[in-house]
Amino acid sequence: MNIRNRHIVALRAAVALLFLPAFFSRCASMMTPTGGPRDSLPPVIVAMTPDNFSTNRPLLNHEKIYIEFNEFVQLKDQQKEFFTSPAMKKKPTVSIRGRGIVIQLRDTLLPNTTYALNFGSAVRDNNEGNPLYSMRYVFSTGPEIDSMIVSGYTADSYKADSVSKSFIWFFPADSVENVPEYDSTVFKYKPAVIARAENNGIFIAQNLKPIPYRIYAVEDKNDNQMYDPGSDQIGFLEGTYNPAELPDFAVWYDSVRMYVSAEPQLYLRMFTDAVFRRQVLSESERPLQHKAMLYFAAARPQIEQLRFDSIPAERVIVDPQTVGRDTIALWFNVPAAELPDTIKGEITYLKHDSLNVLQPVTEELKLAWRKIETKEEERERERLERERRKAEEAGEEWVEPEKENPFAYKMPLSGDVNPENDLTIDFDYPLVRVDSASLLLTLTHEDQSIEDVPVHMVRDTAQLRRWYFRAPWQTGGQYTLTIPEGAITDVAGFSNDSIVGKYTVLNPEKFATVKVHVKGRDDGSKYIVQLLDENNSMKQERRDVATGDIQFNFVPAGNIKFRIIEDRNGNGKWDTGNVVERRQPERAEMYANEQGEDTFATKANWEIEFSMDMNRIFAPVTMQSLSRLLDEREIQRLRREEEERAKQKQQNRGQNRNQNNPQSQSGLMNNSFGSAGGMFNSLR
Repeated sequence: MNIRNRHIVALRAAVALLFLPAFFSRCASMMTPTGGPRDSLPPVIVAMTPDNFSTNRPLLNHEKIYIEFNEFVQLKDQQKEFFTSPAMKKKPTVSIRGRGIVIQLRDTLLPNTTYALNFGSAVRDNNEGNPLYSMRYVFSTGPEIDSMIVSGYTADSYKADSVSKSFIWFFPADSVENVPEYDSTVFKYKPAVIARAENNGIFIAQNLKPIPYRIYAVEDKNDNQMYDPGSDQIGFLEGTYNPAELPDFAVWYDSVRMYVSAEPQLYLRMFTDAVFRRQVLSESERPLQHKAMLYFAAARPQIEQLRFDSIPAERVIVDPQTVGRDTIALWFNVPAAELPDTIKGEITYLKHDSLNVLQPVTEELKLAWRKIETKEEERERERLERERRKAEEAGEEWVEPEKENPFAYKMPLSGDVNPENDLTIDFDYPLVRVDSASLLLTLTHEDQSIEDVPVHMVRDTAQLRRWYFRAPWQTGGQYTLTIPEGAITDVAGFSNDSIVGKYTVLNPEKFATVKVHVKGRDDGSKYIVQLLDENNSMKQERRDVATGDIQFNFVPAGNIKFRIIEDRNGNGKWDTGNVVERRQPERAEMYANEQGEDTFATKANWEIEFSMDMNRIFAPVTMQSLSRLLDEREIQRLRREEEERAKQKQQNRGQNRNQNNPQSQSGLMNNSFGSAGGMFNSLR
């Protein structure tokens, strides 16, 4: 059997599998139910007018299509679920009529084109809302229906997990330009064929021609049938792909998810691309007397000069507030009495001109500030004035109460200190004076003896207003940190009152220690290893990882995972891709051991070791390796569900015993693997 014939057979299998639930439900619904379990069967198609897969349909097409079911149906999430391939300028309308739906075409169609109306899960039975997944109506304006199919998988390139409901766009390679310097396909052209991935990230694209295609995956969050950079995730395949030249693949009906699935031939790693923004200083303001804000329209503004009439340059502290530095705070290290109500100056920076070329420009700055009294401050002032008048009328001396110290900080005054992170303190304003010599840290041992411990303050390298108290922390005993009054002063001239905190150090015996033996792909390779909890939230990270050993300390008991990033440029962070520059994102993979397990248990005072061979983790992705990976993930998912059900069952038993109401719990749970059939147990 040649490749084309195999694909035709696969297509027929897909169509047959698509209607399997309909056949089953027809058999099950021949008699009117008189009770029993809830109806879980989807509607059954009984007629289509005109027939499905009809050909030579008119181009000026305003006809109505009627699809009849064996029961009354409803439409749910029609705007999100229903789409056409290729897209029509005027989207067809879909409405309910009797026991069916009416599709009204409203567009002039293209010649010799196969059209598919895809309903997703929009059609549901009227009583229970059971969806009829993946329903399609196909016709052609030419003499034949395009019959090639392609399968694939869409994944989040950073989370290394599936992206559901993404659209797959197919562009005939000979109909789009191929410029080596950039790729504008998704911005300049409309896709000839559109498919959509299911919730598990698997897609089956049907009605393709046996020609080379350029292939993209787009998230399309706002359902506008367009790619919006910076909002939608996108993925692309390098080069072109002809369905007739791809390897054979298996298609089957997933009885758990109730839709057709397949082995993936293609793998699209999706990412959020940076949107181009014209650089301009969009706004400036002065929310506080000692603070101004500059808001730029694009990231990483290039400021060449910043000058103020009344403030020396060395007295202006530049503090980026965001990663891209598009929001910048300016702090004025000047006494309040010397700051004018309006600070005048100018800024020289690179701004985009009408041709989107960066050019140096100089713009004036007028940073005005005036004290605006809050309602609370107004009420307090009026209260004090009443007290003062009352005292004066009584001939008594009135002394104004001392105002609350405006110096502000955030630091716990008790608790546990992680010696790897030290004790952290955040301030409202940047500091201009720290008297480290006046700081006092003492350790009270269990025998009540007291020891002085050296301590000093260190500023965070990235966050200007974050500091750490660094000391040789040890377990056992209690630490007392004393910051004397006036030891710290910020740019507003505010100084601290006396601060006293009492702390203990985390006991490593109450945590797990995780050791990782790393084997890099070569001597120059760098990696980022992230330790995650079972919800994929990052807890610890090690950068600049090469061949050798790394260690995670103070790991709380529970389940952990690992994400490994191939840091190709060695900048210590994951870098996204760029579709215009045809640059794929850096690879990020979830670690799994040789048994396919990706979640691991830790307990207090455990030491657990892992060996990570980066040659295996970052091996080239093939159809076979991807199918194996997804199958292993499905097995792990089903295993976790089984464990959760067993745990819930055990809890229910305990509750029943506590209520002195024992119930029979004989028998084991049905094996989920059997009911699911395994995610990639092929039906050929």
